[in-house]
Amino acid sequence: MLVVPLPAFSDNYIWLVHNGQDALVVDPGDAAPVLTALQAQQLTLQAIVLTHHHGDHTGGVAQLRQATGCRVLGPAREPLPEPVERVHAGPPLTLLGLSWQVLEVPGHTAGHIAWYCPDLGSDGAVFCGDTLFSGGCGRLFEGTAAQMHAALQQLAALPAKTAVFCAHEYTLSNLRFALAVEPDNAALQQYRHWCQQQRDQGWPTLPSTIGQELAINPFLRCTQPAVQRSAHAFDPATAPTAAAVFATLRAWKNVFA
Repeated sequence: MLVVPLPAFSDNYIWLVHNGQDALVVDPGDAAPVLTALQAQQLTLQAIVLTHHHGDHTGGVAQLRQATGCRVLGPAREPLPEPVERVHAGPPLTLLGLSWQVLEVPGHTAGHIAWYCPDLGSDGAVFCGDTLFSGGCGRLFEGTAAQMHAALQQLAALPAKTAVFCAHEYTLSNLRFALAVEPDNAALQQYRHWCQQQRDQGWPTLPSTIGQELAINPFLRCTQPAVQRSAHAFDPATAPTAAAVFATLRAWKNVFA
């Protein structure tokens, strides 16, 4: 089974998962790159899976459904282009012959979900939309800081080698902020250097892994003393709890230049 990034817009990735014959796509904001890839590789689109309702993740759904007749599965509590098979956390679903678990991860939007497939690749994969980014996390458009912190903790609890397929190439921007929070983090410095090399070659920085994010992503490191000190320096009123530190970091990132 292969996972292929299909670049869209200025910085989106539509993830194409296929076995050489059948395929699914995650968050197709634009139908054109998907249709091109399906034709080029002679793939049959079996399903579209969605993480949330924003147009850069759903804009291609209607055209793809019309062109292929594929299933569309998406979060139970989001406004999506119908018809959609509504899903929520519960028993696993089978897609492309693999078991997929829906994780409810509100924060970026009120009903955001992630798709976790423990059998994809050698160590499993999670498609997390705009909840977790490499080096960062999504803005809070509809949910609360407490919800997003809990969502990220749920993702952080996945096995360390789980591949993280997020929906945007925001990594270098996120790492600039991460280095402002933890300038002495050697793993973060090394990762930023690698990511810069990737982008200089025109290559994605994704997927990351859960273990990588635990080492470099400040939003997953809210219990670390250095992260807590930086959060308190930005806002001295920050309480010494992980959730409060997360809220301060998210507010800081919103205004970080």
